[in-house]
Formats: sequence, C-alpha cells, structure tokens
Amino acid sequence: MSFPKIQDVRTTQVLAPIRRPLRNASGFIPSFPVVLIDLVRDDGVVGRAYTQIYFAELLPALEASIHSLATLIKGMPASPRDVYDFLMRRMRLWGVKNTFCTAMGGLDMALWDAWARGRNEPLYATLGAQPRALKPYYSVGLYDEKSVIEVAEEAVAENYPGLKIKAGFPTLAEDIAAVRAAKRVLGERALMIDYNQSLSVAEAMIRCKALDDEGLEWIEEPIIADDYEGNAKLADAITTPIQIGENFNGPEDMHIAMKAKAMDYVMIDPQFIRGVTGWMETAAQARMGGYEMSSHTFVEASAHLLCATPTAHWLEHMDVIGQLLVESYPLADGTLTPPDRPGLGMEWNEEMVKKHQVGANK
Repeated sequence: MSFPKIQDVRTTQVLAPIRRPLRNASGFIPSFPVVLIDLVRDDGVVGRAYTQIYFAELLPALEASIHSLATLIKGMPASPRDVYDFLMRRMRLWGVKNTFCTAMGGLDMALWDAWARGRNEPLYATLGAQPRALKPYYSVGLYDEKSVIEVAEEAVAENYPGLKIKAGFPTLAEDIAAVRAAKRVLGERALMIDYNQSLSVAEAMIRCKALDDEGLEWIEEPIIADDYEGNAKLADAITTPIQIGENFNGPEDMHIAMKAKAMDYVMIDPQFIRGVTGWMETAAQARMGGYEMSSHTFVEASAHLLCATPTAHWLEHMDVIGQLLVESYPLADGTLTPPDRPGLGMEWNEEMVKKHQVGANK
C-alpha cells in the first residue's frame, strides 16, 4: 500500500485579533502571535494547524523552527505516528523542548488533520471516538473586583458553565475581592483562577489556604510549572484542587508530575504535548492515573481530542483564531461539540489572514 507523501510545509505569521486583550501576572497580550501551518501532501490534501507564542518578537523563531523540522520530513509518507517517531529519534541528541516542541506539535496536528481529511471524516472519528457535547469555560485575563463583574456577566449571558480569571494581584486581599465579586455574579457556575506561575511556594501556600473556602473549581499554576515537588506540597496541603499541565513538554513530563503527585487535575496544551500523538499518549496516562484532563487553548484541536479522552473534564474556551476562520467553533446551550467537517474543520479566512499577517501594513 502506498501512502501520500509530505510535499511541502507553508507557514504564515499572524497577529490574531482576540475578543479581550489578555493581561496576566507577567504582562499584556493585545493580540495572539500565531503561525498558521499548511502541510501539503502529494495527493493534493492540505492539513491545517497553527502554533502560538506569547511574544510577537519570537514569531520568527517559531516559524524557523517549524521549517527546520519540515526539512527533515519532506518526502516522507504522511503517516502521523511514523513521522512523530522519526522526529523523536532524530532530535534525541538536541531534545524536543520549548520552541521545537511547539513546532513539532503544530506539524503533528497538521499531519493528523490531513490524515482525517484524506479519510473525509472529522478528527474525532479518525481517533475512534464519537462527538461529545463538551463543557466549556470562558477564559479571560486579570480583572480586579470592579472590572471582573463585566466579564462574569458575559459568561452568564453566553451560558458558559464556568469562568476562569487570572489572579496574582500585589496583595492577597485583591485576589480574594476579585474572586468574591465574580462569584456573586456567577452564582452556581464554576469559577477557576490561574496564577500563571507567579508565586513562590511560601506565598502560594498562604494565598491558596486563604482561598480554600471560596468554592473555586481549581487553582491553576500557583508556582513555577515544573517545580513538581513544590506543587506536590500544595496539592497535599490545599483542599481546592491544584491544576497544572499546560506547560508539560511532551508526555514524559506528565509521567514525572504523576510520580510526584504534583496535581489534582491535569490540563494539557496540544502544541506543547507534541500534537495529537502526544495528547493521546498523555490521555492514556491520565486514565491510568485517574486524573481528570482538561484542555489549554487550541479550541479546535482540543474539542476533537477531548472526545477521545476517557477522563475528559473541561474545555478552555479562549478563541485565539476564531476571527481567522471561515467558520469558528460555536457554543450551543452551554456546550461545545466539534463539527462533523473533515479533519479539524478549519479553513482560513484569507481576507482576515491577509489583514492581520505580520508585515501586511508595512
């Protein structure tokens, strides 16, 4: 049997417009820097995916990393698992971390998109799963006790079952005030908070214990993400579930975190976990360890992947590229179900891509 081969990989740097500019404990993101990927097979099928990075200044490095890996796989059969295994072997001496991990994740998602498109079926079906009505939460930035009311009202008006806000104000009192203001608006809807790794272990212990009686769904990344020992101490001492995982660089980090008992819940980022292939490996670990597994951004890929995740929990809804798509992933009755379009179901809105392409207005 002859498999289609990888003919070309094309990329586009874009500053994707987002509904609400994102402020967190480390800075301000007015728009999302992304690299769109079009992976072309020699049978004419094009797999689409994207990668993202928080700093526009690093977009060229991310794009270069994608093309560097692409030179290693052009001409190979476009079989996602075989390409994944090849890159893992080829990159062993250098490692697949950070930017290269992100690049590999993007290429893997594009390969799987092409594979499912070639079969004329949605990715969830290619993975052996049925569509599922997923539980999304509205994910926003850092808002104080006054400004958080508006975003909480948005969450209620749009029937989100949950809202996640950033935390990490200069004082604990400000964090608590924002949480209580949001809770008053949300009522019985879930509220999560995300510290974006901004606290020391000692400070996190103080703040998380103080927040234990606030009825939070989880406290996310209170300290440095890969301080698994510190996260384990927090998970043991705090009643509110501790959530980490979006910064796992591949399934190996999931194994280390599980061994350390560093979290109560796990949240996986499709690009950092090395795409669809890495996600499925991690989902198997989560099932074996009994960890409920949520997604980090990448609404489109995450929706399909959570359908194939035995311990699927929450879908983070931060619509990074919705305005760049011909048709985005809409909510219906407080849930999100991936569409039955082939692959990931993403087609670029060429007019919007051109408008927001890096350098387009220069």
